[in-house]
Parts: sequence; C-alpha cells; structure tokens
Amino acid sequence: MLAPPAPHSPWTAAPQYQKVFNDVKAPRDGSFDKPGKDKHWLLRQPVNPMPSSSVSFLDNAYRQRWQTLLSVDDMVELLVNKLTSIKELDNTYIIYTSDNGYHTGQFSLPIDKRQLYEFDIRIPLMVRGPGIKPNQTLKAPVLNIDLAPTILDISGVDLSTVNVDGQSFLAQMAPSLRNGTERPFFLVEYTGEGHATTDPACPKLGPGLSQCFPDCVCEDAFNNTYACVRTLNKEHDMQYCEFADSESFVEVYNLASDPYQLENIVKKVDPAVLQAMNQRLIKLQSCEGDSCRNIK
Repeated sequence: MLAPPAPHSPWTAAPQYQKVFNDVKAPRDGSFDKPGKDKHWLLRQPVNPMPSSSVSFLDNAYRQRWQTLLSVDDMVELLVNKLTSIKELDNTYIIYTSDNGYHTGQFSLPIDKRQLYEFDIRIPLMVRGPGIKPNQTLKAPVLNIDLAPTILDISGVDLSTVNVDGQSFLAQMAPSLRNGTERPFFLVEYTGEGHATTDPACPKLGPGLSQCFPDCVCEDAFNNTYACVRTLNKEHDMQYCEFADSESFVEVYNLASDPYQLENIVKKVDPAVLQAMNQRLIKLQSCEGDSCRNIK
C-alpha cells in the first residue's frame, strides 16, 4: 500500500511543480458561492457572497493541491513501470482512491471536508486488473469499508468466514469472475469537532466551533454531527440526513433533479417516506456484519 499525504495540507509541492497551474482556479459551477438556505445552521453562517479574500484563499488552495498531485502521478507511473518491468502488471489489481472529498467554495464554505454533501463524501475510485474491462464507469455505490473485503475476495478468501460491514465489489467490476448484488443504499455519518474555548481570532462566534478560517467562516462544530441514508439505485437517487443538534435538523435531497443539492425538500416529501428513511437510518447505524447487508 502506498499512502502519500498529498493533496492534504500543507500543500507543499515538489520544487519542480511549484509554478505550474498558475492560471487555474476552483470551478465556479454547481453550488459554488450559493447561499446555504434551508440547510443546517453551520451552512447558514458564511457570508454570501464570499469576500474576495476567501475566494483568493480557496483558489490558491485548489491550485496548490493540483501541484502536489503531480508528484502522486509520478509515483503511480513509477509503480506501473516497475510492475511492467517484472512482468506482473497483468497479474496485479491496482486500486486508486482517497480518504475523503473536499470543497472549495461550495455554499460559500472556503475549504474543508466535513459536510454531508456530494462534494465531501464522494471520493475517486479507479481500479484496473484481471477480468476488468477498460474504460467503463460503474454507478453502483462503493464505500471505503468495501476495500478490505474486495481484496480478500480477490485473494480467494471465503467472505462468509469474515465478519465485516462492507462487501466485495469484485462482482461489479469483474462480473466474469464473481456473481454479486449491488448495494442500493448506505450510511454516511460524522461526529463534529469543536473547541471548548472561543477562537481568539473570532471572539464573537463563541465556543464549540473549529476550523474558522479564513474570514471567520467556521467549517466544523461539536453539533455538526449527522447521520444520513444515501440511496442510489435504478429507481432513486436521494439523501436523507438527521442532525444531532438543538434543532434536530433534517435535510432531504433528490439528486436526480437537483444534483448539486441546492434545495432541501424535507417539507415537500411524504411524511411516510421520511418515517421509512428514519427507520432505515436507525438500522444502518446499529447493524454489524451480515445484518448490514440484509436491511430493507
């Protein structure tokens, strides 16, 4: 396993890459600099539109992250060339992924990774290896907890003997090798982090917050604590989230019609559907092993 810190902060690029992408800026599409109306309180606190200092900060972070990734490209190239030279490339599965998403200006939040929205929970996943057809994109949901059972499956381990919450996705990417079913929905959850004392740079905001930069826009707090059911199958592309805060806030999105999650439709959804999602969420949060794969 190779686990470079890039593109994590402090975004220190290799010397030969520190002047590239000088004209690159963060994308301005989707939810970039949109107000976080109808969302939980942390999304309602940023200034909108963002001040120019915040925009400059996030553009610079975006640019530096790209610069550091060029060294990751170099590392991947060295690995592939080595596997080729020892004639093991066609006998090797290469899995390329990350640990979290990232936002740069979405809903006027300058930079971070702690929100429930697609820009923070989606991560890249590319795999090549025996039995996998090239240049195909699969829409079946895959989670980071699926990596271990997939590697065990590739290795020939009987997964019924392993007690894990995740499931192998070998059947999705190499159906000629395995039979299997796709996961129709999954759990997203996060426990907020904050500071018991007030940030000296932002005294008016009070305690309990963290990551309040730049311009005193806070990216996290103790009660930025949530759990979601993300449904993604042929019939539905939705997300249902509950917050453990004083408002017991709920957010619901239909990503089929609203891919950037601009409108919280919780007040428009049939209460029976909300109740069903609540019960599914409770089961997902308490399940273990095989029981996680048998929830309806």
